[in-house]
Amino acid sequence: MLRREFLVAAGAALTVSACAGAAGRREDYAGYTAALRAPLRPEGGTPELIRFATLAPNGHNTQPWRFTESGRMIALHPDMTRRTPVVDPDDHHLFISLGAAAAHLELAGAAMGRSGRAEVRADGAVRYRWTPATPRESRLVAAIPARQSTRSPFDGRDVAPQALRRLDTAARAPGVRMVLLTGRPKLDPLADLIVAANGVQMDTPEFVAELKHWMRFNAARAMATGDGLYTAASGNPVFPDVIGSVMFDAFFRKAAENRRYARQMASTPAAALFFAERADPAHWTGLGMAVERFLLTATAEGLATAFVNQPAEVAAYRQALAALAGEPGLRPDLVIRVGHAPRLPYAPRRPVSEVLLPG
Repeated sequence: MLRREFLVAAGAALTVSACAGAAGRREDYAGYTAALRAPLRPEGGTPELIRFATLAPNGHNTQPWRFTESGRMIALHPDMTRRTPVVDPDDHHLFISLGAAAAHLELAGAAMGRSGRAEVRADGAVRYRWTPATPRESRLVAAIPARQSTRSPFDGRDVAPQALRRLDTAARAPGVRMVLLTGRPKLDPLADLIVAANGVQMDTPEFVAELKHWMRFNAARAMATGDGLYTAASGNPVFPDVIGSVMFDAFFRKAAENRRYARQMASTPAAALFFAERADPAHWTGLGMAVERFLLTATAEGLATAFVNQPAEVAAYRQALAALAGEPGLRPDLVIRVGHAPRLPYAPRRPVSEVLLPG
């Protein structure tokens, strides 16, 4: 949704009192996200470890995970009630999200003195077994509450070569292949694939309906649900629910969205394409762990990141995407653009009490 078009429509649709109420809720939202993303408290025990795990990225911010605890073991399970079957019919994004949360368990656990390894099972679920140890801080732990997906144009600055090297190192893991694309001869064809695949999705009513289901048009709604895509987090205005729904239907159009992605990619100096060695839940979860270390490294380097997965999601474009990366035999799973951009409001999260279940 183009911000300019939203603002024009908003001027005709919203009253001064509604705008004032939305502004007040935004202030409440800033306090809400500050608490969610507070620095790690090592004395906080399992709930604190789970809080940090849930700050992992996930498709449409559905947060498709459940945690259970048994002694010195935390199990991480997929929550299939929070699938997105249109955009992610085989659940590969869902299991990548589990892997990202598992990476947080390892990093935050080490910082809390609960050192361990996340063991990925064949079904993609995770077992984190830990033992008491000397707390071990890292810059990636500090990056966990700061990381976000920045859905806005970048400022056009290049990514420093040393930062690109550190990103490449961070993404290395068994069963995972990552390819960095830089320079317009590679990035412009990637932009073309993103725009083309986005057009296919925008022409699919079921995709649009699924996306709208997860939209949160104002801070009050985002805080109440603790999930979904809060419009302010993508740089768009907030609306009361009814008006937001009307605005979405009126202005969420293929041409506008294609222009938005083309503008984003024109300002993007680097992009990463991720491939799992095999297309199954265990490899997707493992991929998610590598992806999250990549994203946290980018955050620690002062870089912004955002997912532009359309050509990996639309099967007809996967072959061209893999060929662009020089990996014609592999299925691409994720596309991430990397650059510099200011921070936007953070996405909501559900409370730990909703995702940590009795063992």
